Order: sequence, then structure tokens, then C-alpha cells
Amino acid sequence: MARFKKIAVLTSGGDAPGMNAVIRAIVRCAEDAGVDVCAIYEGYEGLLKGNIKDLTQRDVSNIIQRGGTMLYSARCLDFKEEWAMQKAIETCKAEGIEGIVAIGGDGTFKGARDLCQRGMPCIGVPGTIDNDITATEYTIGCDTALNTSVEMIDKLRDTCDSHRRCSVVEVMGRSTVYLPLQIGIAVGASAILVPGYDYDFDKIAERIKAQAESGKRNFVVIVSEGLKGVGQALAEHIEKYAGVESRYTQLGHVVRGGSPTVKDRVTASQMAAKAVELLLAGESNKVICQHSDRIDVYPIDYALDMDALYRGKKTAEDYKDKYSEEEISAMLDYCEKRNAWLKEFYDLNEALTK
Repeated sequence: MARFKKIAVLTSGGDAPGMNAVIRAIVRCAEDAGVDVCAIYEGYEGLLKGNIKDLTQRDVSNIIQRGGTMLYSARCLDFKEEWAMQKAIETCKAEGIEGIVAIGGDGTFKGARDLCQRGMPCIGVPGTIDNDITATEYTIGCDTALNTSVEMIDKLRDTCDSHRRCSVVEVMGRSTVYLPLQIGIAVGASAILVPGYDYDFDKIAERIKAQAESGKRNFVVIVSEGLKGVGQALAEHIEKYAGVESRYTQLGHVVRGGSPTVKDRVTASQMAAKAVELLLAGESNKVICQHSDRIDVYPIDYALDMDALYRGKKTAEDYKDKYSEEEISAMLDYCEKRNAWLKEFYDLNEALTK
């Protein structure tokens, strides 16, 4: 095992419940190995400004149950520039930092990869409520966001029942579909509208009208935030053509907050422990992933490239000089399986909607 003296931890991009649990576990695991840990506050912006402080076990006591991130977060556009990279490396050298664990999403991983390419070892831990890192089946914060969303929609359903009303609820998840699909099934939605799947306002209105005529009094429709402007328009359409009073609601950023669930606390601890283990063993440029509750590891480049392939930003042809045919085939197969996995949730909700 490499003899590091000091490593650092930062959180970047959108916050997610469970980030504090990662920070806690990193400090505890590193100190157990005789390695000091320092905090980089406000993500890569804090690294440029030298906003850095040593952390002890007592500093991370009583934070596992707290939402948000004790290290705070910020988006740093300057970090795409070479001068910023060099300044970050100089700051690390001045502070005695020999490795970094970066917690966040794809933007965070891009920053970590760029630091690795300039000689600073980094390991990425996926922390984002959207569960939109293609290489992993799960990202820290997602389960808490799901539970918060369901709790809030359950409350909406209570008042919908009182007034024989429909709530068209826009939920977070960016352009990905995992959150809205899971939430829709969990709340018994009459319909789920997400990017990549066809929807028809008239059919949705007809469905809700038929449900109302059968005696149903409360209706919920879930719309992904990736479908800009759709939620309000759909609520108006349902009221006009189904004859059911409808309201449009955005859950918004409230679902990013709150105490993390058991799943997020445990997963955060597992991923953090693996990140420290890899870093102290001399590994770098890796991202921690989870598949079927098993902790896996991918190169950050591979994870980012798979993400671009999955989202259609790149094609297999773009990677022919970077990966072997077998590697590209494996990436395409994984993307296909992920799509099929998500479609199963969509089909399930359609089957359950009566």
C-alpha cells in the first residue's frame, strides 16, 4: 500500500443526501490507515482559492444523518482552463495533498480526470440524486430523493382526493428517466411522461376521464423536468378535455435535501471505503460504481465515454481508435441493457394504470 501522508476530499456540482456520509467514511478509513485528510471547501472553486482545512474524526462526528454537504459546493467554469488546472496542482503541492477523492456527477469526474492527467491522483465517487451516471446502477442521494418525492406527492394526493382533482407533478432528474419512472410507480401515477418515450395528451386525458367516470377521485401524473413546459400544458389539457380540475406542481430542489436514507448512508460508506483503499494502493483516475449491490471500479475516462455513448453524444465509430472492438461491444451491450432495465419500469406502470 502506498504511503500517503495526506489526501483531500471535495464535493462538486449539485448536492445530494449522503455526501456527508461519504466524507465521514473517507476521514475514518484514511485515519485508520495513518493518513491525514483535509477538506477542500466549495469544490474545485475552493481548490483554486486555497479554501482548505484539515479534518479530524471529531470534525465528521454527527454528520452521517445530515443532508447537503458540509464541504459546500460550487460550479467552477474556470476549471476547464489550463491555467486553473495548473493553479490547482500548485495548491495541492503547497498543501501537501497527494491524492483527492471527488464526490459528485459527470462534471466532477471530468475535473478529476483532468487533474489525474496532470499528475494528481484522483478517485471519483458518484453523488447525484438523478442516478444519471451510466457506468453505475446507483448514485448516492437517489434513494433519499425518491422517498422525499413520494412523501410529498402522497400529501398532494390527499388533497386531490378531497377535491376530485388531478396533480400534474414535475419531478427532478434532468433529462434522465430513472427518478420519474420510480416515483410514478411508487405513487400509482395515471401516467408518466419522460424523455425518449412517446406520449399523447388526448390519450392521457381520456384515461383520466374514464377513471373519473368509474368513481376515482384522485389523480397524479408525473412529468420529468427534462420535458420543459409540458407539465403546465398537460394540466390545462386534462382540465379542458377530461373535465377534472387539474393543478401543475414543481417539486424542485426540496428533494435534494433531508436526512439520507439507510440505503444512501450504507452505500456512501461502502463507496468511500473503496475510494480510500484504491487511492492508498496507488490507484488513480477511477470511479466507484455499484452493480447488483456489488462495488465495482471503472476508469474515469471509460465511464465518461460510456455516458457519452449512452446519451447519443458519441457513436461507436468515434471510439474505434481508443477502444478495442470487444470493449466497444461491451459498452454498447451495457447501454442496451440499461435501456431495457428502464423500459421495464415504464411498461410496469402502464400495466398498473387502470
